[in-house]
Amino acid sequence: MTTAIENGIEKKSLADRESAIHTLNIEIEAISRLKDSIALKNLTEALDLMQNATGRIIVTGMGKSGHIGKKISASLASTGTPSFFVHPAEASHGDLGMITEEDVVIAISNSGESRELIDIINYCKRFGIKIISITKNAESSLGKAGNVVLELPKYEEACPLGLAPTSSTTATLVLGDILTVGLIERKGFSREDFNVRHPGGKLGSILKRVGDLMHSGQEMPLLDENSNMQSVLLEMTSKCLGCVGFVNAGGDLTGMLTDGDLRRCLSSSILNEKAINLMTKNPKTVTKDMISAEALKIMHDKKITNMFVLDGKKPIGVIHIHDLLNNGVA
Repeated sequence: MTTAIENGIEKKSLADRESAIHTLNIEIEAISRLKDSIALKNLTEALDLMQNATGRIIVTGMGKSGHIGKKISASLASTGTPSFFVHPAEASHGDLGMITEEDVVIAISNSGESRELIDIINYCKRFGIKIISITKNAESSLGKAGNVVLELPKYEEACPLGLAPTSSTTATLVLGDILTVGLIERKGFSREDFNVRHPGGKLGSILKRVGDLMHSGQEMPLLDENSNMQSVLLEMTSKCLGCVGFVNAGGDLTGMLTDGDLRRCLSSSILNEKAINLMTKNPKTVTKDMISAEALKIMHDKKITNMFVLDGKKPIGVIHIHDLLNNGVA
């Protein structure tokens, strides 16, 4: 039998779910209207201005528009387009000097009538600095001041009072992503470029290259392929990586043995064997430029824990799965 408290909790949950679905539907509709209403000519002109700017992309906006503007600016900067955010109030007290004639300004205002943007708009007009206006009202002060206007869809806010920016900020954020992605594609921005700008945190770990984590030089367990197994055991034990690689007279990698391989072929006569007779020939290898996350996937798929790193056919390092996991690659 359900209690009154349980019934109350269930009613609350149903009401919360109904509210959540209502909010989602309104915001989805706002994005759908953006999709249908976006002026492709204006979008292309905005991307042209941003791509051809010899300076930076300056993003500005007040209140919630400013918070969205900061995210847009951060996305641009991290994907190869120099950008920073200028707060309109601070601009009026000296930060206008941060904006140069080589820059392009993206100014955001839902109504297009934010008083705090007046000084930035006048400054841009005085020095011929291009403005991309993002607003719901192309006939507003901001809309008329813009060299290009990216108009937001006219649609209700998800806020039940119709006051707090919700649908409008979602649409603005999506429009910022459209600009960011457009520039990524135009500039041919690559994973390698992205890696340079994200050296820290989880992304930095995942985007590290094998060459950054591999063991090389004297740390590399490496012997001639004709070495006896006594030498192999000593090399594997001293280098503590659980494997040994083998090279031919030309220095090319021809095979490898792991501690697991040794256990599987263990016998009373193993010390009399030569490595070339027991080694795994043509083992799976990687290059130093491979992204570490890709190397981890290979190890996972092949169920192996070590791979040698080659330059052509020459071993230059070895990577262990623990090197990847300990550096946050997972």
